[in-house]
This record gives sequence, C-alpha cells and structure tokens, in this order.
Amino acid sequence: MLAALAALALAACSGQPSTPAAGQAAGEASADPAPPVHFDWFEYTGRDAAFEEPLPEGHFRNPILAGFHSDPSITAANGKFYLVASTFSFFPGIPVFESEDLVHWTQVGNAIHRPGQLDFDGLGMSRGVFAPAIEYHDGTFYVVNTSVDAGGNFMVTAKDPAGPWSDPIWLPTIGGIDPSLFFDDDGKVYILNNDEPEVPVRYDGHRAIWLQEIDIASGKPFGPRKVLIDGGVKPEENPIWIEGPHIYKVDGWYYLSDAEGGTGPQHSQVVLRSRDVWGPYEPYEHNPILTQRDLDPDRPLPVTNAGHADMVQGPDGTWWATFLASRNYGRDHYNTGRETFLLPVTWKDGWPVILPRGEKIPYVLPGPSWMKTPADQAPMTGNFTWRDEFDVVELGKGWMTPRVPKTQWYDGSSRPGWLTIHPLRERLDAKVNMSFYARRQQHLVFEASTALEPPAPGVAAGLAAFQGDDHWYFLGARRDGDRLEVFLEKKAGEGDPEVVATQSIAAPGQLVLHIEGDEGRYGFGFDGGEGVQWLVRDADGTILSTDVAGGFIGATLGPYARDERAAQ
Repeated sequence: MLAALAALALAACSGQPSTPAAGQAAGEASADPAPPVHFDWFEYTGRDAAFEEPLPEGHFRNPILAGFHSDPSITAANGKFYLVASTFSFFPGIPVFESEDLVHWTQVGNAIHRPGQLDFDGLGMSRGVFAPAIEYHDGTFYVVNTSVDAGGNFMVTAKDPAGPWSDPIWLPTIGGIDPSLFFDDDGKVYILNNDEPEVPVRYDGHRAIWLQEIDIASGKPFGPRKVLIDGGVKPEENPIWIEGPHIYKVDGWYYLSDAEGGTGPQHSQVVLRSRDVWGPYEPYEHNPILTQRDLDPDRPLPVTNAGHADMVQGPDGTWWATFLASRNYGRDHYNTGRETFLLPVTWKDGWPVILPRGEKIPYVLPGPSWMKTPADQAPMTGNFTWRDEFDVVELGKGWMTPRVPKTQWYDGSSRPGWLTIHPLRERLDAKVNMSFYARRQQHLVFEASTALEPPAPGVAAGLAAFQGDDHWYFLGARRDGDRLEVFLEKKAGEGDPEVVATQSIAAPGQLVLHIEGDEGRYGFGFDGGEGVQWLVRDADGTILSTDVAGGFIGATLGPYARDERAAQ
C-alpha cells in the first residue's frame, strides 16, 4: 500500500463479538487491541484458455489490464502514456499506470492516495469514484472525476504522475458524472460531462452531454453551459446513458466521442464532429464505432460490454483506443469485472472507427510499431504466477482495501518479510473500512494462496474472495482450545452470512489457505503440513460475478483478519 498511509498512527484496533455484526462504526475500539496476525506470503496464478494462444512476434494480448480496471482514460506526456481507471469505493483510488508502448503497463501511483482526500464510509462498494479522465498540459497532470454520493465532481492535479496528487478541487456547479477536460489549441480549456438534459427527462436513462469553459488555474467553470448532444446519436430511438464524453481536435474538426447504451451488453461507443467546439455536432452515419452487442451471445470466449473509450495518438501518427469490456462465462457471468482493452483506430472518410460492426474484439493482435519486446505483459494480463513475499517496507502497488482506513491496521515494517494485520471488528459487509487487503481477480481460472501463523484466541484470519458488501466468501481459521477451526463463511445477498463448512485440525506452526476458481466453481482448502485438504469443492462462484452481485466492480482476493472478542 502507499507510503502516505504510514503517516497514520497505529491506533488501537476495535473488538468484535464472536458472532460479529455488520457496520460497526470505524474507530469504535475495545479496551485493548487484538493480537496481530502475520501473513508470510501471497501467491496468485491464472490459467485462462483465452490467454493460451501464443503471441506471434510484434503482437500483444487483450485485455491490456486484466481484472477490474473499468472506465479507462489515457493521455500522452513526455514520450510516455498514462492511464487511469475507476476504483469506486476502494482505497487507494484511481490507479495511475505508465507505459512507453500502450501495451506494457506499470502502476506508478494513485490519484487518491491520502485518507484525507475523500471518504467513502457508508457507501456501497460500487459508489465512490466513477470514470476518471486524465489529461496532461503544460507540465501538469489533471484528473477530473465524480465522487458519487461523496462530494460530487472534482479535479486533482500533479506534476509527477506518481504523486503526490493535490487535494480535490471541487466543481460544485458541474452536476452529473463523467467529467473530462479538453485543452484547445487557442489556449481555452473546456469541461464536458454527463448530466440531465435541458428539457424534461423523457425516459429512464435520458441524459445529455454538456460543455462549459473552465479557468484551469483556479478550477472554476465559467460562462454559459451548453448541451452538445441530447439523448444520443439517434434521439428518436430513446438511447440510454450517453456518458463518458471526450473531445479531440484533428485536422480542424472537433470530434465528440461518447459511450451509449449503459455498461452492460448493449454498451457501445459513438462519435460526432463539428467545425466549432460548441457545435452543432453531426453524428457519424455508421455509428457505433465500437460494440459487441450484435454478436452471438453463445460464441466461445466472448468479450462483452464494450464501450467507454478514450483515444490517443502515438509517436508514429497512428491512433489507438482504450476501452472497457468484460470476459464472460455461462453467457452472463463475469467475475473479473470490466477490464481495459486496446485496439487501433482506423480513420475512414474523416471518421475514427475502433472496430467495424459484427467483428469480435481480438485477444491477440499486432501491436504499435514502437512496441517493446519481449511481448510478455504479466502481471497485468496473460497467464502467469505472481507472488508477494511482503519483503519491502512500502507494501506493493495494486493492493487495495474497501473504503478509506481510519487507522493503519496493515503493517509491512514491524516484522520484516511479513504482512502484519492488526484485526478490526468489521465484518466484510460493513459499510466502513475493514481489515481486508485486496487484490483483483484477473482470471476466470485461477488459484490464490496465502500462508499465515494461526491467529491468537479471539481472532479469525484467512483469505477472502470479495465481490461487494453482500457477496463474498471468507476462508478463515480461529483458535478452538488447543486446536484450530478452519471454516468457510458465505454471504450471497442481504441478511447474515452462513457458515458453509468447518473442520477441526491440530494447530500447525504455519497454515496455508487456498482458493481456486474455475469460472463459476470455486474450491476452498487448507494445508496444515500434510498437503492440501479441501474444505469445500464446487462452491457457487457465480455469487462473485458482477451480474449477480450488481454494481460495477469485479472480484478481489486477499488476506483478511477480524477481531471476534466480545466488546468491552
């Protein structure tokens, strides 16, 4: 996790009864902190069929960011490319990725990386930061975003994309969601966003794209606001959820590109153009310029939900588009959420086209002319094994925790080579931060394991598979006299979680816990020194899919610990 959190004082962690209640108030502490839990390592392996195809020379693999990295936005700066994506109510928020070739990406920071920047307490996991947009201009990086149900639209800035990033500059006069910036070549700067139309809303999902000038130095929009597009490119068909707007200026034309159709199977990308930034904008007659909604839903290895694109020009003059899409199983399920894909943009008669109608998004395709070799893109995509030995003081990027921590319950320095978690009382369905250290599930077929010292009495600790507040599994262990109880908790909707299975074992010096998934089937096992024993096989993994759980995120995996002592 980020070094900024080391500034939080290690506070007394809270206590929780053995049958914990959800939603304990953050900071509600017992008289003394719970004993810490020590995790030795975490390992993740992915084995997707879609990633088995060999990569020919000069080719790359889609998605470029596997696991939920939705609503990607991209910009070019100083000979490199920078990309941000939505994290909703996870912290740190809005990861910032860097690449030299659009294919190989490394996370360098997060735009939301200090507890004081935003607060997500009380929010569902699919609220929080939606659809960030990144731009670079005159030595400064700008990210504009919406903190849904937690402040509205805002902007943060940085000179270095690795951070630090500024506190939010709030944009109270800009409503709706999905703001983005456009820097025109005459020095003027504009802010676009999705909002309710100027006319009365005619149907559910009726939205408009608005434009206003902004003083970028002060962060204050000014002057008239104008609707650029009402409803969508074919308003007579009542199109839904026009959103994610971006403007590009090419050969004297202003191109307005937007998502349409919602972020499900009907998702698409459309484009319009005008000679004036204020319009009127003419839609492309062959819209959409990207969609998968017309394809056979029973096709093998389907990619669905494609849209929410952003475009960038490479050093050789070619254009490329990043966008979100999902990899499904069982037609409708996708546990890996909305991922980031990359495709070249073809210009036809003055219009940008990402993918002709009826064509499938390829998993393997030729890369940019300046692509780096070798083509291995792990651990961002492809099949790979990734292991964290917890052997650095500043814990690794890519880890997250639900909502913003109020205490530093995770610790990478007090016991070098181990992740130390100081358990909080909060259950996984609490609407505040809980002591869960999460990493994205990036494959439909995967294995995840962690090794830990068995927890002290009054503490449960183990490995969680978490999709959201009401859809998760917790494979844990707790002391039971001189033995250890290994158990599996499941929550699949409202109400209390259920204990699916338990097994009593002799307490080992180190316990290894395993979760493996094969599309909609998950297994949960443990190894106390005698080899892996499976507590549950073929558990229902579809409860971790976005279509079942609802919302916009994908499944995450990682160490979790909980204080189960009676409140004092």
